[in-house]
Amino acid sequence: MISQQLLYAIAGIGLFTIGLRATLLHQQLLPRLLSLNVCGAGVFLTFIAIAYQGPDAVADPVPHALVLTGIVVAVSALAMAVALGRRLRMLDDE
Repeated sequence: MISQQLLYAIAGIGLFTIGLRATLLHQQLLPRLLSLNVCGAGVFLTFIAIAYQGPDAVADPVPHALVLTGIVVAVSALAMAVALGRRLRMLDDE
């Protein structure tokens, strides 16, 4: 039977791979940005799976805090990238 930690790590690597493939294949800005967020979610999931110490061990708060900070930064960066993309599109239309 596959362990829970290994299952989460494989799912994280799969998410990263799917996001990377979509990032490389899409030409438009918004699908590419969303694909990068899927890559980030895969990295976060893999990081949490690696930091898991078992059901009886006390959870280490540092990896969880890093992932939470990474999620906030990813959302902020996505918002900034979408705003910048809209501004560039407006300038191209003029």
